[in-house]
Amino acid sequence: MLSRADAADRYGALPLPDTSMEAWRFTDLSGFDPDAFSANGARPVEEAPQMLDIDVAGLATIGEAGVVVQRAPEGVRFESLSEDEELLGTIVGADDKFTAHNAASWKHGLLVRVPAGVELEQPLYVRIANTTDDGALFSRLLVVAEPGARFTLIEEYASASAELSGYSNAAVELFVQEGAKLEYVSLQNLARETWHFATHHAQVERDAELDWVAGGFGSRRGKIRIQNDLNGPGATSRVTGAYFADGVQHLDYDTFQEHAAPHTTSDFAFKGALRDTATVVWRGMIRVERDAQKTNAYQENRNLLLSEKAHADSIPGLEILANDVRCTHGATLSQVDRDQLFYAMARGLTRSDAERLIVRGFFQDVLDRIELEPVREALGAALEARIPQ
Repeated sequence: MLSRADAADRYGALPLPDTSMEAWRFTDLSGFDPDAFSANGARPVEEAPQMLDIDVAGLATIGEAGVVVQRAPEGVRFESLSEDEELLGTIVGADDKFTAHNAASWKHGLLVRVPAGVELEQPLYVRIANTTDDGALFSRLLVVAEPGARFTLIEEYASASAELSGYSNAAVELFVQEGAKLEYVSLQNLARETWHFATHHAQVERDAELDWVAGGFGSRRGKIRIQNDLNGPGATSRVTGAYFADGVQHLDYDTFQEHAAPHTTSDFAFKGALRDTATVVWRGMIRVERDAQKTNAYQENRNLLLSEKAHADSIPGLEILANDVRCTHGATLSQVDRDQLFYAMARGLTRSDAERLIVRGFFQDVLDRIELEPVREALGAALEARIPQ
């Protein structure tokens, strides 16, 4: 990994992204100064409630004050992350302003390493919680599923209070080795005044499987980058995204499906609902390398607008260098169907109950992709709860 000093130099030399840059064309960071946030006076939040009520094999909290591991399964490394870890920084380095800031400034991270052939019946759960007003939290998560391992990891970003003003900067590296299966759930539920920037990067090897769920509900503004590298024949990744933005929220998802080996499969499906003056950006790219024949890749983004002033931008993309592949994409943007709304209200439902019913129906197909029932039900409830009474 790049030294902290070199990462700090890179961070200082790189400008704050602005809308003149293609990747940031629809995400304006005016008024945001990452150097204006400090992390003094942090307090532990291990007693704060989890978003998901679920029995877990391991439980940890990352905050400005440190890492608290409350429970860890025997034989599994579920512990504070050391700077000496060999894989640290190998796929999330310091390539842009925010990853460089993380590489220079992170103090607290978690290592999750499940040995070869081990299967965990209950999930591992990590909460990443900012606690200090006008504070910055830099976190790292390094996950290794050794050959043949099978387990679920749930990651939740949360705030100590709903009004907390802060800056969250996260880096996540996932290594799914040969024949392993990782179910990875990442839920972002930060306070409405917290800026959130995260880079999640996974490498999936031969005959391995990554099943990823991304839920977006909180934060003020920022960008989440999701990249999957399918490095070995038979590698499979599926990413299911569900988000809801309201008020003046702005969510930005930047996804990348990298097919580097033949006979690989990826399936990215993101759905979101927006109301008030909220805005969302989704940018997706499928890249198929020259030797990655027999690739099967799909990406889609669907948005439901619940108000006239809400706005969404969908930007799918393909970069295909092989000639024997199947790559498809789709993007739609629609208002609430007034006929559906009228039909539901004509049968005695209030407008809010009718909207909740329509929202649930809109999200049902992506919710059905989620294998873990508690995650599926919690996401559905969180989406419906955003409709005002």
